[in-house]
Amino acid sequence: MPRIPTIPGAVIPPRSEQDRWLKSYVARLCRLDHERFPGGQPISFASEHLQKLEDRDYWVCEKSDGVRVLFFLQTDLTSGSQAVYLIDRHNAYYEVPGFWFPHHERRKLPLGDTIVDGELVIDVDPRTKKETLRFLAFDCLVVNGQNVMSRTLDKRYGRLKEWFFKPFSMMLQELPHMAAGQAFDIKVKKISFSYGVEEVFQVVIPTLQHGNDGLIYTCVETPYTSGTDPNILKWKPPSENSIDFKLVLRFPPLKSDISKPDYHAKPFFGLYVYCGDEQGRPKYESYDELFVDDDEWEMMKSSGEQIDDRIVEVYWDPVVSHWRKMRFRDDKPHGNYRTVVENIIQSIADGVEKDALLERSAVIRNAWKARARLQQPSQRGPDTATRTPSTGPSVGHGPPPNVPLRYGPLATSRWSRVSGPPVFAGMHR
Repeated sequence: MPRIPTIPGAVIPPRSEQDRWLKSYVARLCRLDHERFPGGQPISFASEHLQKLEDRDYWVCEKSDGVRVLFFLQTDLTSGSQAVYLIDRHNAYYEVPGFWFPHHERRKLPLGDTIVDGELVIDVDPRTKKETLRFLAFDCLVVNGQNVMSRTLDKRYGRLKEWFFKPFSMMLQELPHMAAGQAFDIKVKKISFSYGVEEVFQVVIPTLQHGNDGLIYTCVETPYTSGTDPNILKWKPPSENSIDFKLVLRFPPLKSDISKPDYHAKPFFGLYVYCGDEQGRPKYESYDELFVDDDEWEMMKSSGEQIDDRIVEVYWDPVVSHWRKMRFRDDKPHGNYRTVVENIIQSIADGVEKDALLERSAVIRNAWKARARLQQPSQRGPDTATRTPSTGPSVGHGPPPNVPLRYGPLATSRWSRVSGPPVFAGMHR
């Protein structure tokens, strides 16, 4: 499995004066009434979304297996100085020195405040095995001090390339020594029309130098939305959908003293679902169990790493009817929120395989072309999409695969899957 990159730079101390100023400044630039992470978040792709791809214009790109960050360029127009920060999903800020971005028209002047959405990946050259830390940009919120979140994706992507990346790239071609002090490379991710997904599978993904984690479909007509955005669809094959839980270990009691845990015994691996914050503290509830065989447990112990109280990415193994561990996700502040978990499970049960996407492409293309003939480009907007009835094959309407709830009746709330007594054999459940 590809290695998750470490975010470079110096962390701005949480709750420091600089941290508070930066978050307030970014909120103003994004015109938000909160100071949380301003990035948009996708929902999981299900069979019902095939119709959405017919009804509206979507763009698609590969989803890189890396770390999601926002790139924040803060410019003092009085002095011309620039500072670059990466913002992770914890809403932590990392100051990264060594960058300078020219204005898109007046190249000797600095580009103004800019916020770009993207992913950090580690690209590995297949021949030399050299690793390159790279930021792959795919959207933008603010460019040269102008908020573009209300604009459509095609306009935002155009600004990203023409105002942010193109002048920067030209500068590096003319002054290659400028790249020496930069902590990572920068590229703009290739995006295709939704009906061109075959090219993404056959051309783009096979030539990647980093891991792939599925596809991202983004509606062209809608604005950039902070938080969960139902117009951004994250596709994975149903068998590869994963969920992030908090892993909590519960050890059985010592036979000689049942009031003490036996830390040499194999524990119960509890998966806890994130239920939001309660009085400023994250709230988790028991959800299910992680299956860990004896060999896996021995490897965990021999690693010397902390296992308990970490975010773990898991997948559903239909062979053993259990959740299985993929990897730890220390780059994420919390597990998936409870409603997100339910949506992902629904995607597992009602997911769309690769063949179904490819089969539907011709119908999606015909619907796209029909809309293009009926409207002028300047008239396109979030409420002007022409609905085209589906004429394609029925996909995903058969009975979903059996994904049973493993522990019978619900416990604390409808989000919890673990039921039964709160303490069993000395273990808290």
